[in-house]
Amino acid sequence: MPDITLTTLILCLAAAAAGWIDAVVGGGGLLLLPALLLGLPHVPAAHVLGTNKAVAIVGTSGAAVTFLRKAPVRVGLAVRIGLMALAGSMTGAFFAAGISSEVLRPVIMVVLLGVAAFVMLRPSFGTAAAGDGTDRPVARARIITAIVLVGGGIGFYDGLFGPGTGTFLVLALTAVLHLDLVTASATAKIVNVCTNAGALAMFAYQGTVLWQLAAVMAVFNLAGGMIGARMALSRGSGFVRAVLLTVVFSLVAKLGFDQWNA
Repeated sequence: MPDITLTTLILCLAAAAAGWIDAVVGGGGLLLLPALLLGLPHVPAAHVLGTNKAVAIVGTSGAAVTFLRKAPVRVGLAVRIGLMALAGSMTGAFFAAGISSEVLRPVIMVVLLGVAAFVMLRPSFGTAAAGDGTDRPVARARIITAIVLVGGGIGFYDGLFGPGTGTFLVLALTAVLHLDLVTASATAKIVNVCTNAGALAMFAYQGTVLWQLAAVMAVFNLAGGMIGARMALSRGSGFVRAVLLTVVFSLVAKLGFDQWNA
């Protein structure tokens, strides 16, 4: 790995910010992956992706642990969704080579704008009292939908394309299981740990991870993730909702920029 001291510092700050965003509402990759691509312009894309996963899994795991200590989460259900997401992401990655990102970007932009409009027009979305999603029985049909569509569908998207996966998980879990946004964020972290672990294992097997850089960035990502999780827990669903809308619009802007320059 080349001597990139200043670049490493900038990447570490980006990793901390990405960890915070990812913990609160998902979508930290919106910041982390572009930062790696810009900071390491001569590094092969596979190594950038592998390093990204090695950093992200640390922050996501730290955020998940922080959430699990205070947020009411059905861990068994979250793991089942995570395992399905893992299978879905592997399937998506298998088909990724044959799909044009230029075709997917406009579709995802439309979906995200629809999501933003829905959240703005439904102020009560995801603002149920914390714990509602775990204290009340959940219909079997909703559980199956969460495992198959949320886990398998979004996992497939993660392997196929990727940007905004954490945000989609939070939104889908809120809608399908009627969770408050804080509990949905906590559940999404567990699912993300599962998908990140599978992807990282594959990248590590292929030898496409810059472990030294990833280790340094991971410390900052972990700190940002734990701070973000604590802020989400203390400030509640209204705070998460505001960050959610910010991330959604930022993701739309980035996808639009990528599409314009494609």
